Order: sequence, then structure tokens, then C-alpha cells
Amino acid sequence: MLVAGGAGFVGSHLCETLLRQGHRVICLDSFLTGSMENVQALCNFREFRLIRQDVVEPLRLSEQVQQIYNLASPASPPQYQADPVHTMMTNVVGTQNLLALAEAHGARFLQASTSEVYGDPEIHPQPEDYRGNVSCTGSRACYDEGKRAAETLCFDYRRRDRADVRVARIFNTYGPHMRPDDGRIVSNLLVQALQGVPLTIYGTGAQTRSFCYVTDLVAGLMALMAVDEAPEGAINLGNPGEFTIAELADLVQRLVPSAAGVVHRPLPEDDPRRRRPDISRAKRLLGWEPRVPLSEGLPQTAAWFARHLGRTLPAPLRATRAIQSVRA
Repeated sequence: MLVAGGAGFVGSHLCETLLRQGHRVICLDSFLTGSMENVQALCNFREFRLIRQDVVEPLRLSEQVQQIYNLASPASPPQYQADPVHTMMTNVVGTQNLLALAEAHGARFLQASTSEVYGDPEIHPQPEDYRGNVSCTGSRACYDEGKRAAETLCFDYRRRDRADVRVARIFNTYGPHMRPDDGRIVSNLLVQALQGVPLTIYGTGAQTRSFCYVTDLVAGLMALMAVDEAPEGAINLGNPGEFTIAELADLVQRLVPSAAGVVHRPLPEDDPRRRRPDISRAKRLLGWEPRVPLSEGLPQTAAWFARHLGRTLPAPLRATRAIQSVRA
């Protein structure tokens, strides 16, 4: 198994799960946003191989691969906007390089796309046949349009029978191994709370997101890769539970008593107002749906950040009780 972006947040969890199932795993990562800390323990596995390389560069492997997971891209606005041209090239040239490798090896290929292809959606929740409301010139376009172009490449390869391709559109995911400076809303709020500084809410906080715990997402990716016949189109993977950002901030404040209130900042350009996946296709074709509610995943993520930052959290039971009434 080749996991591009395997030292990243989701990729490292995927590598570990594949290894524990007995597979040989090649982790390919440039470490632009990935972390050696995420895969350090995996280097103890005899069946794990780490290659430091950017997917934009031509790929040559002497080993035969059977499956390729492409998770190689910065995934949060601060990360993908830091070098927008490289972000676009990672998603276009990098995906082309990996597709060519899949064709040469006769390997199954799974593209990690994103809910960002829907932009600021005019349909709610978002089904896979919705074509999106995306700005092709805005500050988020390097990622949004990069992922849309990558999907185009994938389905062109498939239509010409050049590769067995599957495409997952990933909605907001959270859990251990997120970087403290990741820039996504869950990591931002938890780190600020643990540091005792005000939580930053952009806009009014009425915008919504759906939060999928990382182990659920990994299970969905593997189910999509494993299904014998590739689905005709993309598959949404995410948790359909919908929360406002203000609700999430309230949960974080109850979970981390050191939190110091909230501060409001202007809403970023092209920030989606609502985001929630329609996962009926994943349920029907993959037999998959998320199992970990936010009330369970958020305390586990907070505990991981607390250890990472050297902070103290309340006892796990107390922390869980603090948000036990929240909807799944």
C-alpha cells in the first residue's frame, strides 16, 4: 500500500491501521505539513517504509504496489494559502504523477478530495451530484479548484480504463495528530482553550460544520478502497451531525475550564455558511457511517492536545459529563 501524505494527520492514522491489519505500507511525504512525530512509532514496523519526497516530483518505485491512497495536500486554509501555487501543483501535477504510477502498477487508486469542492453551498445537505458554488479566483481557489481538477483527472483516467479510481469527498475531520497550528476550527479552539486565551470565532459563529472523528474517516476510506466495483462518482465521507461554530466553542469551553471567553473576528473570504454531508451513497454502497459522536471524539482530541502541549485537563469522566448532553 502506498499512502501519499502518510505523515499527515489523516495519513498517519491510515498508515497505522493498514500496518496493524498486516499490510506492507510505503509512506510518501514531503513533510511540508506532515510530521515525523506522527510516524515515528510506525518506523518500528518491519513492513513500514518511509520516503521523503514531494509528489510534484516524478515518482519511481522499485516495489510493486497494489493500492495507492492520495492524501498529499495541505488541507487547512493557513496551510494551503501559504504557497497557493504549490498547493495547486500538488493537487494537479501530484495527482497526475500518482495516477500514472497506478496505471503502471495496475493498482487501485483512491483520491482524497474534499467537501470544499462544493464551495459555499446553495443546497443543504450536500449530495454528490451537487456541482458546487466555488470562486475560481478567490484566496481558497488554489485548494478548491485544485481538488476539482484532481477529480477531473481521476475520472478521465477511469473513463479511458487507465486506472481503477475511487474518489472520496472528505468533510471536516478531527482527532489526534492534528498540528496545534493546523488552522482548522477544532484545533484552533482546543489549543486556544488549553493556552487560556480567548477563543477566536470568525463572523457571528452561526456558520455550521459537521465533524467526523478520524478513525471513522479512515474506516470509510478503507471501505471505499475495498469495494469490488468502484462507484460511478465521488462518495461523501463525513459525519452528518451539524453544529454551529458557536456551539462548538461552547463545548470546548465546558470541556476546558481554563478557556478565556471568545473574541469575534471578520469572516474570511468565501468561508462556507453551512456544511453537512449527505452520506446516503456511502451507507448504500459501502455499508459505512460514522460511529463516534462529537461528545466522545472531542474529549479524546482535547486530551491529545493537552499531552502535546504539556497542559492538564479535568479527569476524563468529568470532561465527558461536561458535554454528555450534546447531540451526536
